[in-house]
Amino acid sequence: MGEPVRVSVAALDPMLEVGATAALRGSPDMEVVPRSEQARVTVIVVDGVDECVLDIVRHTRATASCPEVVLVATDLEPSAALQAIVAGARGVVRRREADPARLARTVLATADGDCILPLDILDQLPERGAGPLPASSTDPRLSERERAVLRLVADGHETGEIAKQLCYSSRTVTSVVHDITRRFRLRNRAHAVAYTLRAGLL
Repeated sequence: MGEPVRVSVAALDPMLEVGATAALRGSPDMEVVPRSEQARVTVIVVDGVDECVLDIVRHTRATASCPEVVLVATDLEPSAALQAIVAGARGVVRRREADPARLARTVLATADGDCILPLDILDQLPERGAGPLPASSTDPRLSERERAVLRLVADGHETGEIAKQLCYSSRTVTSVVHDITRRFRLRNRAHAVAYTLRAGLL
């Protein structure tokens, strides 16, 4: 087993910060560190997603250590979730759904470069977004198979879990994600999910 993922917690409400910290400390795969120390992932706990919160996400991502951000929000509309992803968050979770196990899975997945959103929010996102398509894309559409794989990636499932749910081989799932990243000139799975959300392809 590798080194534990270093994670910090930030919240405007000290009680929320204490609760999230306690939840994460129960995972052997993570080490909770003070905000003053370098972390691979920062969990930000808020009531709602407004411009102030989006600025916090941007500022956190812009720090020298450039941690991935998991945003836990009490009130979360689809448009707000998308704004958080565009601002730089890689995981977005409703507070009522952020039990210790779910929160830990989200942190670990974002540390591995995945992008996590509640599946029902993915379903409610508008069919067309504001993101421009790369000029090199000969076919900007996603197939149903590609959409199905990316939706499960966005919900935090690992390659093996996606393969099992969709009755594909793990190699097929990996190939689907690779084809998407190559076609749209994207960096990784997280970039693929964030880009296709912004472009209205999911």
